[in-house]
Amino acid sequence: MNSCYTICLSLSLSLSLSSSSFFFVFVQNFGTAAAASYLNFFCPRNSLFTPNSTYESNLNTLLSSLSSAATNSTYGFANATAGQTPPDRAYGLFLCRGDVSNSTCNDCVATAKQRILRRCPNQRLSVIWYDECMLRHDNSSFFSAMDLRPALMVQHSGNITDPTAFAQVLAKTLDKIATRASNGTGKKFAVEEVIMTSLRRLYTLAQCTPDLTALDCNSCLRAMISNLPKGRKGGRSFTLSCSVRFEEYPFYNAPAPPPSYLPPSPAPTSAAPEIRPKGKSNKFTVIIIAVTIPLGSVMVLLSLICCVLRRKGKKMFEVIKGKNGAKELTAVESLQFDLATIQAATNYFSHENKLGEGGFGEVFQGRLPNGQQVAVKRLSQRSKQGDGEFKNEILLVAKLQHINLVRLLGFCLEGEEKLLVYEFVPNKSLDYFLFDPQKRRQLDWPLRYKIIFGIARGMLYLHEDSRLRIIHRDLKCSNILLDSEINPKISDFGMARIFEVNQTQASTNKIVGTFGYMSPEYAMHGEFSVKSDVYSFGILLLEIICGKKNNLYQDEYLAGYAWNQWRDGTPLKVLDPAIVDSNSRDQVLRCLHICLLCIQEDPAIRPTMTTVVLLLSSNSITPPSPRHPAFFVQMKGLESDQSTRRTMPLSINGVSLTELCPR
Repeated sequence: MNSCYTICLSLSLSLSLSSSSFFFVFVQNFGTAAAASYLNFFCPRNSLFTPNSTYESNLNTLLSSLSSAATNSTYGFANATAGQTPPDRAYGLFLCRGDVSNSTCNDCVATAKQRILRRCPNQRLSVIWYDECMLRHDNSSFFSAMDLRPALMVQHSGNITDPTAFAQVLAKTLDKIATRASNGTGKKFAVEEVIMTSLRRLYTLAQCTPDLTALDCNSCLRAMISNLPKGRKGGRSFTLSCSVRFEEYPFYNAPAPPPSYLPPSPAPTSAAPEIRPKGKSNKFTVIIIAVTIPLGSVMVLLSLICCVLRRKGKKMFEVIKGKNGAKELTAVESLQFDLATIQAATNYFSHENKLGEGGFGEVFQGRLPNGQQVAVKRLSQRSKQGDGEFKNEILLVAKLQHINLVRLLGFCLEGEEKLLVYEFVPNKSLDYFLFDPQKRRQLDWPLRYKIIFGIARGMLYLHEDSRLRIIHRDLKCSNILLDSEINPKISDFGMARIFEVNQTQASTNKIVGTFGYMSPEYAMHGEFSVKSDVYSFGILLLEIICGKKNNLYQDEYLAGYAWNQWRDGTPLKVLDPAIVDSNSRDQVLRCLHICLLCIQEDPAIRPTMTTVVLLLSSNSITPPSPRHPAFFVQMKGLESDQSTRRTMPLSINGVSLTELCPR
């Protein structure tokens, strides 16, 4: 029966550095029962490491460690790391199907360990799937993070004869096991058998990696369920974090709960008229009417009262949804929190829980009832511009999943409250360290390079690899959060814009962003594109290298000062002394070179984020010589005057503008 399968790939991940940036191979013969049944693999071609390098040594140690852990794994799952210094530290995990034995799990992981190196030679990021297990490794941490790309779908070649009725039963069953798997305390795994007719049964399976939260597991499974084939006798959908499958034959070993009986819903029929015995009184009917009418009146009155009480909250909800956002917001309504839950988590937004304050409101630390720490962004009730940004952030961030993007866990809309619930990132933002004379010493060059590369990967995902093309429009140090392992996470998508697939540029009369990071074409003419973000990345990169804001420095702005020193052959003068030594100097200067390319005045000359990631990853490619970059001349008094009526934008880092009319 397995030979009847074909595979469909639903991929948005395009780390394209050539015409074929990634590749998949599918083998129709899934193997014998004794061998691991190979499904697929994934490895982007732009994540190569040098043979015989430190990372290769760490990777071999990691894979051996995982293979050993598979021998006695309690939940058929384990993660591990090898090495101490990024970016040569290796991270990996394996996940075995929840119903397989320890010996089968061990054999599958051992097979995956050997084949992943052959399928993906010299790759920092790789994953291989078998029917019985999955093995994955990377050079940056992905533990406890939900990844929805790549998403793969395998479908049975046979069609269902009653697709509508079958789809109803399948949807109910998948919903049931997705809930059970998400709420699992050990294995996040569930199966269900359904008796449809005397000769026909449905078998389903759902599983997540056990390190996911219940909310993330549920979101992942729902996404994979929506990716399953329609009208087929069987199929599966899987990604890096979860998988779902259904068949008309038993394909798992675990004893399922007693099979439930869910026959296809019959077509509605007209009710037969009631036949009453002759001679019976209608007294019973009179009593029913006498009771029902007053009771119905009370219910109507109560409903009206409830509508009046909820009118204000409903009005706000409709404002956020808008005419075009209703369907999109419905898709993320499962992420909605109760206000009481958020109030309890933050101790009613107490001052002791306050983490900071941004352009749209305050941010509080909280702890959910399940113990998970969160950061709650509370939009200001006085903000007239918060509604659009709030809707924008929900619709965008809920669709984006990447290790270098902050994760949206949920939101709350009740009355005047507009709350966004994010993963808690313990090390605050990059500017907290970078612009403090003492704290910036904690960021040596390996850590700064890790931050630079992570930001670049996150921006590449936004521009090229997500399902949408996203222009961030406010990339800056204060919007880069640092987790416990100093992995950077891009945050604050309230000003982001979605581009069409073939769209390259847009314009606006409403300039948003931060002076000092804005590209000249955007600040002066309202024109923005992916190259606008590249310019902002260049300024951010410059600040990381120099340890200073892009403000006045020795009577000129930092970008201008850096260019003059580069042109005069003395670039070491601009570098932060804390990061320059004999081991890092060449890499630092290469990053400064990339920075100057990113802040070129002509957007066409600036590299794409694909090229930036390539230049950061490989020392064998020589970047072109930079020309005179774009930077603005100071206008006297602007440092203390934050008025948006000025026509020449200068560097007022940290002040996010929400409106500016371009010339």
